[in-house]
Amino acid sequence: MSTKKKSSPESIVLQIKRKTRHKYSVEDKIRVVLEGLRGEQSIADLCRREGIHPGIYYKWSKALSSRPTIWLPPRSLP
Repeated sequence: MSTKKKSSPESIVLQIKRKTRHKYSVEDKIRVVLEGLRGEQSIADLCRREGIHPGIYYKWSKALSSRPTIWLPPRSLP
């Protein structure tokens, strides 16, 4: 007899979320927002191509327009 440990449904869902969640770099976020601002294609098409929800795009856009300095790397003192 095998003694397999059964996983709870909650732990299975957490494992799936960990595998599917994507962390975007600051450079990627800026690139996507700037492409959206160019207006060459709709935001929906851009988000579909990048694999993000439009709400994420607008969140990044708002953050970039309201506080652009938090997106920049910290300056080192001479």
